[in-house]
Amino acid sequence: MTTKSIGIADAANATDAVEAAAPAVSRRLLLGGAAAGGLALAIGTGATATAAPVQPAPSTLAATARTRHYAARTPLWKIGADARLAYGTSHTSRLFDDAEYSALVDQQAAILFTEDDLLWYQLKPTPDSALDFSFGDKLYARAQRDHQLVFAAHLVWDEGFGDGWGEDFSTLYELSHDDASDLLFGVEKALVKRYRGRTAGWIVANEVTDPEGEDGLRTEVPWYQTIGRGYVAKAFRLAKKYDRHAVRVINEFGFESTNEYGDDPEARQQAMLTVLKKLRRDDVPVDALGIQAHLNAKYFLSDFDPKSYRRFLNKVADLGVDILITEMDVLDDGLPVDVTARDAAVAECYARYLENVLPNRDVKALMTFGLSDRYTWLQEDYPREDGAERRPLPYADEGLKPKLAYEALRHALADAPRRRPLWRLPRHR
Repeated sequence: MTTKSIGIADAANATDAVEAAAPAVSRRLLLGGAAAGGLALAIGTGATATAAPVQPAPSTLAATARTRHYAARTPLWKIGADARLAYGTSHTSRLFDDAEYSALVDQQAAILFTEDDLLWYQLKPTPDSALDFSFGDKLYARAQRDHQLVFAAHLVWDEGFGDGWGEDFSTLYELSHDDASDLLFGVEKALVKRYRGRTAGWIVANEVTDPEGEDGLRTEVPWYQTIGRGYVAKAFRLAKKYDRHAVRVINEFGFESTNEYGDDPEARQQAMLTVLKKLRRDDVPVDALGIQAHLNAKYFLSDFDPKSYRRFLNKVADLGVDILITEMDVLDDGLPVDVTARDAAVAECYARYLENVLPNRDVKALMTFGLSDRYTWLQEDYPREDGAERRPLPYADEGLKPKLAYEALRHALADAPRRRPLWRLPRHR
């Protein structure tokens, strides 16, 4: 990619307006930047906001007393670990050849989310393919080398199959109940048995809930259509049978704000709570809720309801379920092309979200979906209409320089209270 890295000193030329509803800058981010002599978003009374010049070095931005406890180069995983919070990122073996980026991941992350190495398009690209563990093996070996945990995804999902399974994965819908069960649970069993003892957590079920479904479950997915609603519970029980010590996770998106599809976040929250209550009542061994936290700036900055969201997290915790933030990034829709104004608004999304989430001691992990704009699924799948490169992550593309989002992330981790840890981080060795 050719995204231009924005150095902090380059911000003096920024004048573009933030589109749509102006972000109400968090007090900590605003005052911290001002104290450092730099960050301020001039919030207008109408629908726009202008980014003021940003002068300070990244290590001084929004520095709180707790943040100043850490050296500027303290890895994010170490800051999180002091709060007994596991910080990590998604990673994939296809990026190992980028030595610069892989070194950044090795330095900053205590846990690796298996971005695509365990998806079916790699693992079983056609119905007749033997299971190919070579991609997963590479990532597990790398994690072991660097004393990192592995968070494995996904045992059950209705995507990630590749072209070999027919248009819109039509082959899966044609299976009988028994054939679908043998296929899905056979692959799950093989995966879990191969990596048991080396996996901190399994996303057992990914994106299986829907307010318009049946008792909170999606019905239009192939596994529901062929196996029936019990497929989710069976997947969790099999995961426990073959790997008793890994954390078993149900993972979902859409809890934060209305999105481009018009989804109501509170309805999606309620659907998940309905499913969790049912699973817990039936003694299904679900240990944690994974919240993807793919934020869309266009909606999040105006629609996010912190009090409602905190109540949702408390309701999840009241069910005896831990909470993991698993795939955080920020889609920079509704933000200007100008990188300074855009980076400031993206950082505000990080700051506002995390200051409402990390104080909850039942939140045990925070993972971003990548570390650098150099590699983001948002650029691949949802390019901006204006042609500007996406900037959703803590580090820039060119030179892997830390951005304002990195500062927001760093300060949120530093301010997080201590909690009972979910995992012992091997990086402490």
